[in-house]
Amino acid sequence: MTNPNLTSEYKSFGGKLGFYSHPSSTCNGEMRFAVYQPPQATQKPVPVLYFLSGLASTEENFMIKAGAQQYAAKYGIMLVAPDTSPRNTGIPGEDDDSDFGTGAGFYVDATVEPWASHYRMYSYVVQELPALIAEHFPAQPEKQGIFGHSMGGHGALVCALRNPQQYKSVSAFAPIAAPMRCPWGEKAFSRYLGEDKESWRAYDASELVRQTEYHSPILIDQGTADKFLSQQLLPEVFEQVCAAVNQPLNLRYQDGYDHSYYFIASFIEDHIRHHALSLTV
Repeated sequence: MTNPNLTSEYKSFGGKLGFYSHPSSTCNGEMRFAVYQPPQATQKPVPVLYFLSGLASTEENFMIKAGAQQYAAKYGIMLVAPDTSPRNTGIPGEDDDSDFGTGAGFYVDATVEPWASHYRMYSYVVQELPALIAEHFPAQPEKQGIFGHSMGGHGALVCALRNPQQYKSVSAFAPIAAPMRCPWGEKAFSRYLGEDKESWRAYDASELVRQTEYHSPILIDQGTADKFLSQQLLPEVFEQVCAAVNQPLNLRYQDGYDHSYYFIASFIEDHIRHHALSLTV
């Protein structure tokens, strides 16, 4: 595994924030990610918390806008934010839509060409990136958590539900909670995974939670003024299934909040504390 290439670095809350690129064998091209190392990481390895961003975001959005570094420093947790898709793959039309292709990998492993040769974000997030972090950064690979926003909230729930032994904690901001039932999910899944909807179930949290017992309570924050709530996000579907299978879920509707990073920044400490309870014991 080649060393990641540091493109920029900044001191922040006593720790350091770095932006990196590396050749990805999983995605068959260059991938980018950001890492915040808290001050505790200079003394010993620390737990690592992955954040998956939403549509049209990059590895920068969360680190710039969420205000998370101060709380990662407070709780002694490393933050890792990958990009949301491969880029510049040469696939025709990859830049045509904001909700498909570039910036919209949906954290699935595509099975339909031409996407299957590059768009393998599920395996990248679950396997390749954690291996790289464990090799090159002072992380405790046995103490991983995952969270995300919107498309990334969907990705975080899917990664955790499919890999409960790998992720000790999970949370989400305004996740696409039932992608098989919403326009964003139907568009992405049909093009990345094909028309056989049985294959879609592996990437739908509301389907996965029926068959997977996750060992810890799931935290979800959802703004009531989110313009995507009724058509795209469908947290009530996930809530109903969790209730049916007795999966502990803390779904909090936050009055008047929208889908933006102003919303995320308002509740980011709650989420990092939620993960710290599982990761720092």
